[in-house]
Amino acid sequence: MDQLSIKCIAVFCGSRMGNNSLYLNHTIQLGEWMASNNITLVYGGGSVGIMGAIADTLMKGGGNVIGVIPELLKNVEQGHKHITDLRIVPDMHVRKRMMYDLCDAAIILPGGNGTMDELFEMVTWNSLKIHSKKIILLNTAGYYDHLLAHINHSQEQGFLHENWRERIIVADTPEAIIGFFETDKS
Repeated sequence: MDQLSIKCIAVFCGSRMGNNSLYLNHTIQLGEWMASNNITLVYGGGSVGIMGAIADTLMKGGGNVIGVIPELLKNVEQGHKHITDLRIVPDMHVRKRMMYDLCDAAIILPGGNGTMDELFEMVTWNSLKIHSKKIILLNTAGYYDHLLAHINHSQEQGFLHENWRERIIVADTPEAIIGFFETDKS
């Protein structure tokens, strides 16, 4: 079997579990696949919510986990003490930049305002050619349907410079994400 070209994936997601158990199930499936394929996880550094669950899953599977957490969230998101590498940074801007710099691609799981911020900054940087990393949105149980409709509306109304589908890959299941990466081998 060929090696995957992706060695490190940033996962942006919620510091809460959400109300649908499928969010956690999909998170665990993705984490197990990453661990079994020796893909390093870069994430927000917390030990709570689905953010903590993906880190725990990789660690349980013998994976490598880099957490990046700003000083002000160290207690709120409960900085994970049992991961490979926890980096404490001064602020959110440094956190996001470090996560982008460390990863080969990004996966966006369900989450709140912080996750939206990370998604849109990643897409904006991609559009501006600051990076060309793959951005994959896991639309578990239609979680992002309304957001995708809004992005599509923005395009239809002439506010986007290009087709957003060239920047964001939408997948409904972890299997679809896995299939994408496994067909994108070098």
